[in-house]
Amino acid sequence: MEQQHMFTNRMIRNLLVPVVLEQILNSIMGTADTMMVSNVGSAALSAVSLVDSINILLIQAFSALAAGGAIVCAQYIGQKNYEKANMSARQVLFIITAISVAVSAVCLIFQKPLLRLIFGSVEADVMRASETYFFFTALSFPFIASYDAAASIFRAQENTKGPMIISMISNVMNIGGNAVLIWVFHMGVAGAAISTLVSRVFCAVVVLYQLRKDRQPIVVKDYLKIRPDWSMIGRILGLGIPSGIENSMFQLGKLAIQSTVSTLGTAAIAAQAMTNILENLNGIAAIGVGVGLMTIVGQCLGAGRKDEAVYYIKKLCVIAEIVIIVSCLTVYALARPVTILGGMEKSSAAMCIHMITWITIVKPLVWTMAFVPGYGLRAAGDVKFSMITSCCTMWACRFCLCIFLIRVLGFGPMGVWIGMFADWTVRGILFTWRFHSRRWLKHKVI
Repeated sequence: MEQQHMFTNRMIRNLLVPVVLEQILNSIMGTADTMMVSNVGSAALSAVSLVDSINILLIQAFSALAAGGAIVCAQYIGQKNYEKANMSARQVLFIITAISVAVSAVCLIFQKPLLRLIFGSVEADVMRASETYFFFTALSFPFIASYDAAASIFRAQENTKGPMIISMISNVMNIGGNAVLIWVFHMGVAGAAISTLVSRVFCAVVVLYQLRKDRQPIVVKDYLKIRPDWSMIGRILGLGIPSGIENSMFQLGKLAIQSTVSTLGTAAIAAQAMTNILENLNGIAAIGVGVGLMTIVGQCLGAGRKDEAVYYIKKLCVIAEIVIIVSCLTVYALARPVTILGGMEKSSAAMCIHMITWITIVKPLVWTMAFVPGYGLRAAGDVKFSMITSCCTMWACRFCLCIFLIRVLGFGPMGVWIGMFADWTVRGILFTWRFHSRRWLKHKVI
């Protein structure tokens, strides 16, 4: 039976393992960043976690646009139409770089008003540190965006190992840079930000250089000669924008929640910041499975094999569930040592441990079906359902319920996670229904 499938178990393993490792590494890099900064003081930790919530919003939007391009590339590769795959790759790089340069310029010009608008009246030392951190990270947007675009092109042609190695070297550079700039030169928040900027420039340069080599189906040279092909860009944006809106809404919801949590005092902000990092860590490997699923489903549908797309979504949901259980238990075991290493105050650490305990119980029950099938549906072009569902559940459960629990019933930061659990549960039910309806198979991407 095995040879009748488009992807053997070995091919799936070779595709998924590097993506999962890359996702875990990126998350650990964020955690190490935060832990190193947290030793500078509470103001620095608060600044980095507040600014990172904006950065993640924008980076996820770039990542979603890159994913839109990867879906188009993967379907052309499944169709064995390499000329069109190459054309779409050039357009992905062009449009994402153009958008990220514009976003970076806006963030740098309106830096202070933007931070005041989003964070309101935070303490003066937190705002100062936020401004410094935001300046350097905004400079890095075009580099992280072009890396995302090029890495997604590699993944569409089943090369997940290349981006992983580049990401691994970049992570080591970032953490090494942090250590030197924070602890040797005592540059605090600025040191962490400069280190992040340098590692992102490295990522972009190396991955774009690798994309020029003739050893793969998609080769992009002469970057400066790329001209816009608006019909292809329209197709890429048609897939990328709904996913970008979906991802951005998630982050906007987080920002809105953050402003509510920031009214609970510094201990609650620090507890919530650390819990966010740990929750991100215990889900990141399963997100890697979802990212790999997009390539598989894209290629299956490009080859006109709808039954294979259905089969692989089921198979990878099972893999993701196993990954989630292992991840949750591992992070739970590490939670207490991490709060000690991070130098958290006792009250913050206790709040954090309480929240992570509940996450470890609930997440394996509902998370997989809420997120993993969505990657397969998007690869089939069913992006609007995913966007509408995610936005509705996020604002109803994650935002409104959370604000009600914190501001009206006085739940404290745990209210955030009760809202989150409700969101995951409702999403899981809706995505399971959509998957079984098979309506997602009626979309046409190319």
